[in-house]
Amino acid sequence: MAEREASKIVQKARELRTKRVREARDEAKKEIDAYRKAKEEEFKKFEAEHTKGNKQAEDEANKEADGKIKEIQASGKKNQADVVADLLRGVLDVKPVPPSAE
Repeated sequence: MAEREASKIVQKARELRTKRVREARDEAKKEIDAYRKAKEEEFKKFEAEHTKGNKQAEDEANKEADGKIKEIQASGKKNQADVVADLLRGVLDVKPVPPSAE
């Protein structure tokens, strides 16, 4: 009879310990999830703040590059006739020069 009582007490202690371990594990999971969520939100906020500056710098660089490209194209169109004429003159107006005896 005493053995049965002792066995019941041991069984209850095991069940209680198992229950406490499960509760502790569940609580730890909740804390980890909450921490992870907080850190993800913090990272998203950080990322949003810092990508704004990069986006603005990128937009400014693109605008500046577009301006330079348009300027180069305009200059090319303006001087295109002169460049073609110079090239044609250099190819068609051949002036042979005898080699010098040095």
